[in-house]
Amino acid sequence: MTSTQRLPEKGWAFLHLLLVASVSHAEEPVCRRRGDPENPLLSKDGDIILGGIFSFHTSWKDRKDSYMNQPLLLQCTSLNFRDLQFAQAMLFAIEEINNSTDLLPRISLGYKIYDNCGSVARSVGVTLALANGNEIVSVPSKTLCTRPAHVQAIIGTTSSSTTVAVATVIGPFFIPVISHFATCACLSDKTKYPSFLRTIPSDYYQSRALAHLVKYFGWTWVGAIRSNNDYGNNGMATFTETAQQLGICLEYSVSFFRTDPYVKIQKIIEIIKASTSKVIVAFLARADFNVLLPEFSYHNLSGYQWVGSESWIFDSQTAEMDMHHILDGAIGVSIPKAHVTGLREFILNKKPINPSNNELLTEFWETTFSCKFKELKSSSDIQRECTGHEDMTGVQNNFIDMSLMPIFNNVYKGVYAVAHALHNILSCNKTCNKNVQLDPFMVLQHIRNIHFTTKEGDEVYFNENGDPAAKYEIINWQPRENGVVEFVIVGLYDTSLTTEKQLKLQNKSLIWARNSKQVPVSVCSEKCPPGTRKVLQKGRPVCCYDCIRCAEGEISNVTDSITCVRCLPEFWSNERRDACIKKEAVFLSYEEIMGALLTAASLFGACMTIGVILIFFKYRKTPIVRANNSELSFLLLFSLILCFLCSLTFIGQPSDWSCMLRHVAFGITFVLCISCLLGKTMVVLMAFRATRPGSNVNKWFGQTQQRLCVTAFTLIQVNICIIWLTTSPPFPFKNFKEIKDKITLECALGSAVGFWAVLGYIGLLAILCFIFAFLARKLPDNFNEAKFITFSMLIFCAVWITFIPAYVSSPGKFSVAVEIFAILASSFGLLICIFIPKCYIILLKPEKNTKKHIMGKKAP
Repeated sequence: MTSTQRLPEKGWAFLHLLLVASVSHAEEPVCRRRGDPENPLLSKDGDIILGGIFSFHTSWKDRKDSYMNQPLLLQCTSLNFRDLQFAQAMLFAIEEINNSTDLLPRISLGYKIYDNCGSVARSVGVTLALANGNEIVSVPSKTLCTRPAHVQAIIGTTSSSTTVAVATVIGPFFIPVISHFATCACLSDKTKYPSFLRTIPSDYYQSRALAHLVKYFGWTWVGAIRSNNDYGNNGMATFTETAQQLGICLEYSVSFFRTDPYVKIQKIIEIIKASTSKVIVAFLARADFNVLLPEFSYHNLSGYQWVGSESWIFDSQTAEMDMHHILDGAIGVSIPKAHVTGLREFILNKKPINPSNNELLTEFWETTFSCKFKELKSSSDIQRECTGHEDMTGVQNNFIDMSLMPIFNNVYKGVYAVAHALHNILSCNKTCNKNVQLDPFMVLQHIRNIHFTTKEGDEVYFNENGDPAAKYEIINWQPRENGVVEFVIVGLYDTSLTTEKQLKLQNKSLIWARNSKQVPVSVCSEKCPPGTRKVLQKGRPVCCYDCIRCAEGEISNVTDSITCVRCLPEFWSNERRDACIKKEAVFLSYEEIMGALLTAASLFGACMTIGVILIFFKYRKTPIVRANNSELSFLLLFSLILCFLCSLTFIGQPSDWSCMLRHVAFGITFVLCISCLLGKTMVVLMAFRATRPGSNVNKWFGQTQQRLCVTAFTLIQVNICIIWLTTSPPFPFKNFKEIKDKITLECALGSAVGFWAVLGYIGLLAILCFIFAFLARKLPDNFNEAKFITFSMLIFCAVWITFIPAYVSSPGKFSVAVEIFAILASSFGLLICIFIPKCYIILLKPEKNTKKHIMGKKAP
């Protein structure tokens, strides 16, 4: 068929659509229900109706939709005793309010309670049924499809995912939804869920409590399993964020939902077995965990420390399923214990029933007593027949277990919150104003603002996010001798306190995995002890690291330090690198061997010089002493004593005075010494020239001129020293760089120019002295002193020339020792070369100590 042939068909279809539309507009404006009706399983009429949504069943039969016909309603299976208890708590609260003369007097509350089977889709359907009253055709009104809401508030649901669906659908109508067990932190967002409130704390606080609990026991390397729904995913996201802030790493984080294939369970088991962490955080819904637990037991996943969320940590049904006790020692958070007077008796007081009365109660009766009512029993059914008069006393199932009384109390508080809001709206005193037109938004506003105390003393109020105050008990699974697990309260987590006081634990009463009393260890890397720092392992989480020893001069005095701190200049790290100790002060002291030897050498030189003085003084009348000006000889010997003794100023701890004294004394005494030598050399030269005819040298270089010459040369050095000391004098200095682990106490030069000016001047005089002595070395006297001066100046210059590189390259106190050695060597050189030959003649060769011998000419 061509396109032109198809156009008329399209046109007829369009005209047909317009015709239908026109006919529709012509009909009377009414609201019609779409789809099959959703009927409540429990209901009761009243002046004001409250809605309830619970998961009376946990699963449903698979159906194969052909997409050719309208899908059939879900067939729910697996009766859930827990939610049946929650519904009973709601009925108890309503009955108690209806019997009260103080709260909503002469106003009866009714209810319509639906089963969502744990299905999100079914939750949406029953929510709409509660909102519109489930009528096939509504009464015509002036405004299309608008009329007062059928229920004033909805209690439920149990899980976070179904509650998200309910709160999303009902939010635009502002019908209050109060959940007793939906803990997802996402529900605190009032922009998405404006009419949602709850009587159980948000998972935001629970997740943070679990993270702080893990941190408290030092577990920094953990695994995580979560339910693959809003409850698990949002809760684990908050836990992960808080854990990262506290320095906790997740080795793995896997999700699971109870309808996942068996392959997913096997993969989770393989991940756990391959892991190195010994702590598993299970943020799982009870229904999901109950699917995993038998498989964990079958594969013997024992020895792991379980950390549980409130969904299962306080659930006796989960404890009964743990037949292999792999969860023994588990620890987690649960909402505080509670008690509602009369509720236990109300739940357990089940009267005989008629199978035609209620479908849900009939199923409960048949499941509890494993029987079938005659009206419902098929011919092939072999089960015994139910009478409706069975006794509940000996029944052993989850329905009689009151361990979830805190959740029952949450349902109870939710119903009472609505009642108190209605009480205020209707201005109830002894009677209520029934003429008030109830509006869901008005009811919502009053519920948000209520603040009352229950008969048990519990305060009920909501914050700006519709959440109650968060307080948790820390629960520890402790097995007893009969194999029964006892849920022991070992601590408290209270968000109303300051951060450091929120978590309180009783460590002594704790039992861990495999009934151990010792806290398990779960870390990727052991703690780095003081003296080391953490270095992250490449490509791994921050909890996996190597411990590297701190470098010399650096320390870390805390465990798990990420850096090493450098010690202050005056301190150095100890052997363990965990403390800074004061550096040892190093200087050339009298106590050490080198200092003692140099001191002994200095004193020996001074004593030796004094001995020479005594010898010269005793033989002062002899020709050899009187030759070459005995006055200069004694002055030279005195200056040599000062040279020997000035070396002592270099030994000992430097001080302001010793630093200035040592260099000044050294410079002046050596200039005095060399000035005397220079004078003696000039005397020799002048004496030789004076023997020539017509010479008047003695006139210009007599004793007075010699004294002036020595004084002038010395004063020049004194002036140099004064300028040095006044401008930038030497001072004590702590050298931290010379020896890394010690402080070298030395004298800083202050002005290097001043120091080298002193040495340079001494060197200049020594060179002049050497030149003059060299010129006089071949004079004809038998005892020519010039050659001894020449040799002594050679030694002097050699010593001080080698001193310069040795001084510069020697570290610390050794540079001081080099300087002392140079002083002593040059002093001994002068003493030995000039005076020892004379002493030798005086003492051992007295026959040569005559004027004739001294004035005699050398043999050719």
